[in-house]
Amino acid sequence: MKSNKLVKSIFATSVALSATIATSSFAAPIVVPDAPQIAAKGFVLMDYHSGKVLAEKEMNTQLSPASLTKMMTSYVIGQELDRGNINLNDDVVISENAWAKNFPDSSKMFVEVGTTVKVEELNRGIIIQSGNDACVAMAEHIAGSEDAFVDLMNAWASSIGMKDTHFANVHGLDNPNLYSTPYDMALLGQALIRDVPDEYRIYSEKKFTYNGITQYNRNGLLWDKSMNVDGIKTGHTSNAGYSLVSSATEGKMRLVAVVMGTKNANARKTESKKLLSYGFRFFETVAPHTAGETFVEEKIWMGSKDTVALGVDEDTFVTLPRGQAKNLKASFVLEKELEAPISKGDVVGKLFYQVDGEDVAEYPLLALEDVDQGSLFSRLWDYLVLLFKGLF
Repeated sequence: MKSNKLVKSIFATSVALSATIATSSFAAPIVVPDAPQIAAKGFVLMDYHSGKVLAEKEMNTQLSPASLTKMMTSYVIGQELDRGNINLNDDVVISENAWAKNFPDSSKMFVEVGTTVKVEELNRGIIIQSGNDACVAMAEHIAGSEDAFVDLMNAWASSIGMKDTHFANVHGLDNPNLYSTPYDMALLGQALIRDVPDEYRIYSEKKFTYNGITQYNRNGLLWDKSMNVDGIKTGHTSNAGYSLVSSATEGKMRLVAVVMGTKNANARKTESKKLLSYGFRFFETVAPHTAGETFVEEKIWMGSKDTVALGVDEDTFVTLPRGQAKNLKASFVLEKELEAPISKGDVVGKLFYQVDGEDVAEYPLLALEDVDQGSLFSRLWDYLVLLFKGLF
């Protein structure tokens, strides 16, 4: 932290008090082994709530995403549904562009040109069956053309922080202008779960039948009873290899794992499970403070009251080596002395979480209430006090 800031340690409200500090000076050291070896071109393991990266290799290397692209197609559909721009009961007429015969030797829902299909069915065809034909049909229904829909995909990618991604089609078939990274795909998985939960729930469904043809979800981890995997998406082309974005929960902890470019379908499942198991075994995520909770009452000058409540406007999450939560402490930094008027939501500093004196997470510190200016007399008095303080 910078020395010219106002630094204050608030151990009284830190989560350390709920468990106290280590119970014994002879406690065994906490050791986190290196992540397992993962046979993939690139991978990342991220905690969903905190966004902390727990393991990675080439996580910012641009790779072909193949059908992981459909996660963004699905995300846009989820946003359009939430905004009321489309409805699950809408009828979609299948064009020649979306015809299943345009996608030989690739995954499809088997829709026929000229037929009418409900949005709800096409959406499941995208998520569960990985239907390239369904992707084009939905793109045309929402945006008028696949190219226009791709523009929406790239706009949304930018908005959620996918800095190294560019979409060139809606289905993920190889294209030199289609690329992403393991980290960006983890951000997209995080966004699907957070922003469009109704859409994300479909990713846990194991099969879908359309027109008498039953197809099974290719995410093999959905059948793994040793962990609670509830999504997300597979991808494969001969150029991209076999990829998988997966998410699982254990208690209140949720992880997102991405493996890109493994050798076969079994490998993407096995390597993903290694990552998820490693994360749950050696890490934990705690939630020290909730949105709107007062972290500290701090002195405010020139105001109609003497103090202002400070806190956060979102739940805070910190991911730590398992067993370290008892050592977590909090402190805060004010950018300057607080002076009225101040409005609820104004950022006044930073809230830091620390273990053994090292910062492990930070959040903006905000005013949780409005404070108007005080009377002329009280402001004059505060001015004189501040002037006097400045002399020493």
